Amino acid sequence: MTGPSETDPSRRRLLGAMGIGVTTSIAGCLGELVDNGTEGEDDDEHPFADRVIDHPGGESIPFTDDQHCAVCNMRPTGYARWQSQLAHENGEGAVFDTPGCLFAYYAAPPVESPVSDAWTTNFGTTELIDATDAHFVLVTDEDGVDNEPMGLNPRPFAAREDAVAYLDEWDAEALTEEDIIELSAVDREIARIYRGRRVPDEP
Repeated sequence: MTGPSETDPSRRRLLGAMGIGVTTSIAGCLGELVDNGTEGEDDDEHPFADRVIDHPGGESIPFTDDQHCAVCNMRPTGYARWQSQLAHENGEGAVFDTPGCLFAYYAAPPVESPVSDAWTTNFGTTELIDATDAHFVLVTDEDGVDNEPMGLNPRPFAAREDAVAYLDEWDAEALTEEDIIELSAVDREIARIYRGRRVPDEP
């Protein structure tokens, strides 16, 4: 699946909301954060590379207290309603405290091997679902943040009909079905809505 085109109304709304993602990602949970992509870092080193872990893929691995989000360094075990993870074909992978951080890594991975599997938490539950088959509602309104880790996050749903039903919670002009995407559509522009400057530029 490809992402929305540059001329899509949803793409224009997303790009207009990118400033919100920058603000909220900076504000989120500073107590545990290690800033990525800041001055003084080796420009040749990918900001997510240090927290890549072994991940055999095929099925999700348990979240443990010694794991840290590859993007923000927070512990996913503290956020059971948001945590995510993925695996590369080469046996490496990463864990995340939120689907917003999953987006940031997926759009700009530090590992050249393709992503083989990914999981995220079904919105409003603690159920881990297949992120490669999930439907993400691209919430871009800062008012949608309610004590979320790292600020604004997309809303993952296993069933598309649940994602569509979730749109009813928003002003009809704010979100439409065009704002529901699959993980394969996530690129740097979309990821920056949620994690702003943490998403590295193209090499």
